[in-house]
Amino acid sequence: MNVDQAELLKFNALAGKWWDTNGAFRFLHALNPLRLQWIESLSPLREKQVLDIGCGGGILSEAMARCGAIVTGIDMAGEAIRAAEAHRAQSGLSIDYRLMSAETLAGEEPGKYDIVTCLEMLEHVPDPVSIISAAARLVKPEGMVYFATLNRNLKSFIYAIAGAEYILGLLPKGTHQHARFLTPAELSRHVRNTGMEVTAITGISSNLTASHFYLSRDVSINYMMACQRLL
Repeated sequence: MNVDQAELLKFNALAGKWWDTNGAFRFLHALNPLRLQWIESLSPLREKQVLDIGCGGGILSEAMARCGAIVTGIDMAGEAIRAAEAHRAQSGLSIDYRLMSAETLAGEEPGKYDIVTCLEMLEHVPDPVSIISAAARLVKPEGMVYFATLNRNLKSFIYAIAGAEYILGLLPKGTHQHARFLTPAELSRHVRNTGMEVTAITGISSNLTASHFYLSRDVSINYMMACQRLL
């Protein structure tokens, strides 16, 4: 299976902290409104069938459900799924969380979803191309797929790993492996090879303390990519 057991252990150990906005995942909480705004601006979510690949504790899944989407969230970290289900019970939202891989779901529900999201997940699996391919199979013809990941260069190492993990403490140490980051050119090539096309790309920038985030043309560190499945 396309999973890294060390990554699963790491995220299972952090499962109780998913909804602590001042804890280990505060970086994701800070980014979530901006990412949701960008996705919603390109693909209105209301009444759309949406799949969140690598949903973790459900931060993005819940936000999309609040926008009126019919959301399914999948992840291979069992404790994260349990954390998502526990918070769903508190929020009163209707979200279908499943402990399963994107590849397995693609075999069961091909072409079901209007929108597929896969944010901050590609850099945590051994074979990101397999996830990209699964996303392309899961989305409907002319449907949209959204990826968010990190660029691979010296700047991203300094800011995303040395800065975010070891200096500012925005993320737990060891969250990322720089060698697994994907350049926009690499991700674009993988996307095209699945029969999708890239329709938009945006960078995410921040101030020096990473307390404020905004969309930008700078894709040298964090970036998001919108893709559409062709007929």
